[in-house]
Amino acid sequence: MNVWKEKYQQKLISIEDAVQMIKSNDDVIVAQAASEPQGVMGKMHLIKDRVEEVRVFSVLTLKPYDFYMKPEMKGHFELCSWFHAPGSREAIKRGTGTVTFVPNMLHRAGTDRICAKKPNVFFGTCSPVDSKGFVSLSLGVTYEKEILEAADLVILEVNENLPRTFGDTPVHISDVDYFVEYTHEVPTLPSPQPSETDLAIGSHIAELVDNGSTIQLGIGGIPNAAALALKDKRDLGVHTEMLVDSMMELYEQGVITNKKKSLYKDKFVCTFAMGSRKLYDWLDDNMAVEFKRGAWVNDPAVIRQNSRMVSINTCLMVDFTGQVASESVGTSQYSGTGGQTDTAVGAKEAYDGLGKSIIACTSSAKGETVSTIVPTLPEGTAVTLHRSNTDHIVTEYGIAYMRGRTIKERTLNLIAVAHPKFRDELKAQAQKLGYL
Repeated sequence: MNVWKEKYQQKLISIEDAVQMIKSNDDVIVAQAASEPQGVMGKMHLIKDRVEEVRVFSVLTLKPYDFYMKPEMKGHFELCSWFHAPGSREAIKRGTGTVTFVPNMLHRAGTDRICAKKPNVFFGTCSPVDSKGFVSLSLGVTYEKEILEAADLVILEVNENLPRTFGDTPVHISDVDYFVEYTHEVPTLPSPQPSETDLAIGSHIAELVDNGSTIQLGIGGIPNAAALALKDKRDLGVHTEMLVDSMMELYEQGVITNKKKSLYKDKFVCTFAMGSRKLYDWLDDNMAVEFKRGAWVNDPAVIRQNSRMVSINTCLMVDFTGQVASESVGTSQYSGTGGQTDTAVGAKEAYDGLGKSIIACTSSAKGETVSTIVPTLPEGTAVTLHRSNTDHIVTEYGIAYMRGRTIKERTLNLIAVAHPKFRDELKAQAQKLGYL
């Protein structure tokens, strides 16, 4: 037997034994999104009766695990979420008292947490060990590598269905305390079909993207529509927080080549990936893709080194001054800051003066009963992107240019792209506020 395979076997334990290593008052940090250690997280609730005040830190928790969904877990477990998902939102709605939110900029999520308190346990996922003694963290190193290096105890969940990826993902088994095995289908994220409104927004976004641009693109109806609208562009590059199916598809169509990039030429750069099984198969042993630590990928100082950098993000609402709310409405936390501020600021400050930040949203919500362009944000709403950093706001009705504009100019530009049924009312409110 290969010496490293033998050492791996010596570190192999059951999921039940791994969970038993959690102690009261531990800070447990788990890998995010498609890298979520679902075997371990599905068993945490079993130790409820012997632990108190265990905090589990996660981003975009995919499943409604018992350890935070059941009200009887209060006092035993608390999910500390960097970015809410349906499960955590539902738990908050139910009033379980088992979920809290962690304000953050994604590129500092891991390092800020280490500064606050050294992590006790890290649970992640990885590909099977190779003949040289390495595993791959596979689909994400947003904060996982920093936490793995800082934690007192490191346990990785091996899933043979995870792709082997490159960049900052390799970890030698000597740096791992224990392994558990849990083979299951890697979580996928279906690509929503863009609506007619999304397609209109996508076409406006495409107007702002020049050939040879380096792009950051998220997932959802609007980003998918933007990707469709980019099909006639040439020599695009990718430097993104999240790598998604639409980027793979644009690469296969010859739209993305990464040949004009000023940073990591010829390479996709990302910090995590989530999408279809086809995407994961494409990522497996794909040397054209570099997974780099989020502390580097999302650092605005790094993003600004890209040529013709274009950041494309979405939001919930924008006020007349350009304050962008993408994560909460009032005090109700819906998602999280994520990497929006990181990428928007980095793109706007691109070294060549050709960078652009685009924030997109539909002009209305709730069946066209609510305008997403508002005079002021509701009390308690978190500002995700400060008005000084706002560049372009795009709705299905056009592009509102914000950079360097006065409050009066911003207000007029935003009203022009608001839903027509709200424009007269918005103008009256702007006049009342003294903006016009």
